[in-house]
Amino acid sequence: MKADLIELLCKRVAENAAGTTALRNQGAPGVIKAAKNYLKALDLSDFSASSEKIFYMALDKHTDAMTKRFPLNARNWGAARKCLNLFLRDVAYNYYLSQHYGFTRLEEWLEIPMDSYVANGIRHDIRKILCSDPSECLPKWPGIKHLKPEENHAYQVSASLIAKSLGYARVHLDIRYWRNLGL
Repeated sequence: MKADLIELLCKRVAENAAGTTALRNQGAPGVIKAAKNYLKALDLSDFSASSEKIFYMALDKHTDAMTKRFPLNARNWGAARKCLNLFLRDVAYNYYLSQHYGFTRLEEWLEIPMDSYVANGIRHDIRKILCSDPSECLPKWPGIKHLKPEENHAYQVSASLIAKSLGYARVHLDIRYWRNLGL
């Protein structure tokens, strides 16, 4: 695949991943522009990791870096992580980008992009697998603006359990939970 086409595809995916629905109400104007600019400049080969540990190190590094690019009143970790996860998911869903960057082997490591729909879906489905009262096994959903790494981790672990019971990777649960279509 020609390098210029790969670059154009990356920019298109970045534009879509950092849209108004993903990043509305994040604390200050300029968040969407900063996210799009960050994603367009992102070297996706950072995520073509040989191990899960290296993949998560890259994800954490880029989450922190993107957070620092947001306007001062909007430097929240949750928005940056959601945006990166949307972008990485869409790269994996794009045949040409997935092939070029080797994302087919990353499917099991990709996180589900968190938002209130996803959190509610996880809380709903975890009742069937782990605990009848989600408050026993999951923290209260704080919202994207206030999401911290520890809370994200708890939801990601639960999402992995749910996805395993359904026979697919947790990143795909976003389709199930989007606007409660699969519940």
